[in-house]
Amino acid sequence: MKIFLDTANLEEIRRGAALGVLDGITINPILAAREKRPFRELVLEAGRILRGGVVNAEVVSTETEGMLREGRELASWHASIVVTVPMLPAGIRAVRLLREEGIRTNVALIFSPMQALLAAKAGAYFVSPFLGQLDDASQDGLELLRDIVGIYRNYRFETRVLAASLHHPAHVLEAARIGADIAAMHYHVFEQLFRHPLTDHGLETFLKDWEKARESLGEIPGAAAPRSGR
Repeated sequence: MKIFLDTANLEEIRRGAALGVLDGITINPILAAREKRPFRELVLEAGRILRGGVVNAEVVSTETEGMLREGRELASWHASIVVTVPMLPAGIRAVRLLREEGIRTNVALIFSPMQALLAAKAGAYFVSPFLGQLDDASQDGLELLRDIVGIYRNYRFETRVLAASLHHPAHVLEAARIGADIAAMHYHVFEQLFRHPLTDHGLETFLKDWEKARESLGEIPGAAAPRSGR
């Protein structure tokens, strides 16, 4: 399963990319505005940092012609860009037309299996069910993900399932179990994937034992105290 970050923060992208497990990001003009930097500038810099990873960049138009115009512009910025469009009839039409031009798309704001089916039939490269938002509305986002993955397997759609709006590590775990192609999350959730209290306890115990061993054995030529890496 690939891991994407929902962010326009370049420092978060750099830290994630440096770990070697980050495959892409999802970015939109609202996230860019929070960084107080031009959208194009952030998208291009993110593409350079990711070195071939995917940059999902979102349009703001809600009419087909506007989406086509913005989608073509976004796709011209960098080869790694996938154009994100909203789940609307106008968006589905834009997906079909952009695909004919060789432009990859991500259909966002998916909240039902039938929406995902239509997006796949139109030729979307990614489809993004928003699991966390469904959970916030007292609905089962993971059940939606199961339905989409099952339908796509039944009909062998090539569209990849991007499980979006994952609010905590358990969401990521269940998305992996279900078979989502991609998990997208904010940086603080990404950080939590590395943590477990037993890991922290085990490392703390190891370092204490190492210090005791050094004291009893004396200095060992060439040996250095281990570091936690945190």
